[in-house]
Amino acid sequence: MTRIFNNPADFAEEALAGFCDIHSGLVRQVPGGAVRRHRPAAPKVAVLAGGGSGHYPAFAGLIGPGFADGAVVGNIFTSPSAQQAYAVAKAADSGAGVVFTYGNYAGDVMNFGMASERLAAEGIAVENVLVTDDVASAPPSEASKRRGIAGDFTVFKVMGAAAEAGADLAGVVRLGRKANSLTRTIGSAFAGCTFPGADAPLFSLGEGQMGLGLGIHGEPGLFDTDLPPAADLGRELVSRVLAETPDGAGQRIAVILNGLGSTKHEELFVLWGTVAPLLRDAGYTLVLPEVGELVTSLDMAGVSLTVTWLDDELEPLWAAPAETPAYRRGTTAAQSGSLPAAEVSDDDSTAVAFAATASSREYATACVAALEAARNLLRAEEPRLGDMDAVAGDGDHGRGMVRGVDAAVAAAADAFTRGAGAGDVLAAAGDAWADRAGGTSGVLWGAGLRALGESLGNSQAPEPAELSAAVTAFAGRITGLGKAGVGDKTMVDALLPFAETLARRTAEGAGAETAWQEAAAAATPAAAATATLRPLKGRARPLAEKSLGTADPGATSLAMIFTVMGGQLARHAAPPAAGQNEAGQDEAHARDEAEATV
Repeated sequence: MTRIFNNPADFAEEALAGFCDIHSGLVRQVPGGAVRRHRPAAPKVAVLAGGGSGHYPAFAGLIGPGFADGAVVGNIFTSPSAQQAYAVAKAADSGAGVVFTYGNYAGDVMNFGMASERLAAEGIAVENVLVTDDVASAPPSEASKRRGIAGDFTVFKVMGAAAEAGADLAGVVRLGRKANSLTRTIGSAFAGCTFPGADAPLFSLGEGQMGLGLGIHGEPGLFDTDLPPAADLGRELVSRVLAETPDGAGQRIAVILNGLGSTKHEELFVLWGTVAPLLRDAGYTLVLPEVGELVTSLDMAGVSLTVTWLDDELEPLWAAPAETPAYRRGTTAAQSGSLPAAEVSDDDSTAVAFAATASSREYATACVAALEAARNLLRAEEPRLGDMDAVAGDGDHGRGMVRGVDAAVAAAADAFTRGAGAGDVLAAAGDAWADRAGGTSGVLWGAGLRALGESLGNSQAPEPAELSAAVTAFAGRITGLGKAGVGDKTMVDALLPFAETLARRTAEGAGAETAWQEAAAAATPAAAATATLRPLKGRARPLAEKSLGTADPGATSLAMIFTVMGGQLARHAAPPAAGQNEAGQDEAHARDEAEATV
């Protein structure tokens, strides 16, 4: 387990700072990650690998000539935020465009996609290359849904070498996607990994068991089986990878036998003694194979086998020289033509001027208080949410939500002290939540809070109908980004019942507090009912069967948060205009009194 840390919440940032210090000759830290110490003498495509921390040497350890130009570094097992990706791209861009490359996970796709839109709006050419090598995570007919695991290394290497050789953005992207289409990986775990500060691993296996089909974010394997002798394990891995041989593939292959964090090199060498002969007996020539830790999962005990089928284009790029902190091959060209990198400010934004009415300022205090209530709740529930997420995911939901809400509270309070109204307070909270939390939930909560604030505005405290419309905007932004619906086993399963109940009861004339309470009463059982669903979106999808019986952590946290926020947002809403829905208001008032009596 991870034993060396200060505050567990700061582990990723402190590790990155230490890495950049010890390898200061090759890399420099920038907001959101790290880039090469030296800029190219002439414009070249910037290849930017990215993802959560916990996978060293991926991703920052691969920065250097012949490989990546930079790495966007999120929290442990959590996608970086859109702001982090944007900042690293701005630091690495030398005028020939940038390409983000990362594993196929929902949070990464959203955040890198949003960063790409922002860069493109500024005139910077930008592309994305997703890695989908994990054969266990989806059938061949749904290859686009597969996760990216250790095949990241091969795809990144090909793209980095192509960019170093002078390929343009379109060429680098084409070669990266080609390498991905010819890469297959299968993995197996022997023991789970443990987050800094946690007292137990994210999953455990019985004595003499292994999980086959693991991910790299602390997820368990797709199914457990008896741990076989090395020879049998080698045959299992080779047969599963070769069963996915691409059509028209050649006989020359790049091979990676990868340790996940706690498997010793000697063990990998023993396994290689079976893997290599089996591949050669199948008629393959092994081109510069690699055995070691290249894409890890904290301290997970496990191993994965990656095969990339090479051709005349890909083989020279796989074999090309590279010099990075964690990986070196051959001798790279001297960097005498490089220019010292300009230092990048941690914050190049300008102060925002706020304008708000006294009524909106007063309601803004309720918004800050609502966020504080959510923060207190999430801090208390962090362990439970993490345990729920660990059943079929990476166990980081609780920690990610706490990071997000802590940042949101701080940003909201700061905006309020600078004169912001309710809308701007919530928008600032949303931006900070997305930036600090990262991941799928981070970008969704961030976007949702911003939509809530934009709908409320800064002119007045909302009437019940306006508050309901703002919640509908929150839901619309999240469903638009995440593309999930009711039944997919996501936060949407609790969100839509909440928004729909709030809208219906408000239209019927119920007071804001009553409508909000009834909406929360609809969302809470809806979240609990997700225990019976199989996930159709997100990281839990490949482990759908294991998630049965456990409620979705995102739906659970949303129902809890909306319940406690109502004590401020609904209680301090303005009353409806006089004469509107009087019969409904009388009915709602009678219901309020009856509930109070009970």
